[in-house]
Amino acid sequence: MKGHSRLLMLIISSLFALNARTAMSQSTIFRVPTTDTVAKGDVFFECDFQTQNPNFLPVDRIDTMSPRVVSGVARNIEIGTNLVIKRISFRPVPVFHTNSGATTTPFFETNFKWKFASNGKLGLAASAGGILVVPLNHRTSDRTYALFYSNLSKKMTTGNYGPRFTAGPYAVAADRISWRGARAGAILGYEQPILAKAQVVADWYSGQNQVGYLTSGISFALPGKSSISAGYSVGNDSYRNDRSNRFPVVRYKIKL
Repeated sequence: MKGHSRLLMLIISSLFALNARTAMSQSTIFRVPTTDTVAKGDVFFECDFQTQNPNFLPVDRIDTMSPRVVSGVARNIEIGTNLVIKRISFRPVPVFHTNSGATTTPFFETNFKWKFASNGKLGLAASAGGILVVPLNHRTSDRTYALFYSNLSKKMTTGNYGPRFTAGPYAVAADRISWRGARAGAILGYEQPILAKAQVVADWYSGQNQVGYLTSGISFALPGKSSISAGYSVGNDSYRNDRSNRFPVVRYKIKL
């Protein structure tokens, strides 16, 4: 019986690891890539933290920490590396006589982004890029996959606090084990300055899959070329009976 319970917990933990957020190691609003790229020679360190309460037996909570480094390697070209660490906590399951516990699943991510067009007078910019996600353990349930995208942004140049809109398509290259749900869709973003050092931000990936979330929040510029953002993510699959795929997210960013 103990062997069956451990197998059940491993299967469920793998499913939730696939549904948990994949952090993007690049210049993003929250999840959606911006058309911005890090200036050549500059390096930024970022760290995201989120906690999710799945409310699904026997998984109790998923905590994710995502430190990453993004650097400008050439004019309008950036690369990034990211380590996503997911800790899945379990509650006891009386029917299987299991004890509480936890498992950790790390992922290595790397990305490339190229801003191939921009016009400051018109407030327009366009970029394209991709991200490669490689699991560092649990390779029987998690597989390497890649996400590719392109986007176009429009900055409203009238007034001191004009918003910027971002939109574009994305597509995923993966097998059926590592990716569930839609393999292509749309990305949308909105950035609205409200003060000299604060702005409201929101973005969305369409599709019920690993990246399918609506995230909104606020971002503040801090001293020392740093910033902090706080928001809330709502999964596209959390509008039916199970509303567990929702959680707060906090990000800290600093120029090194």
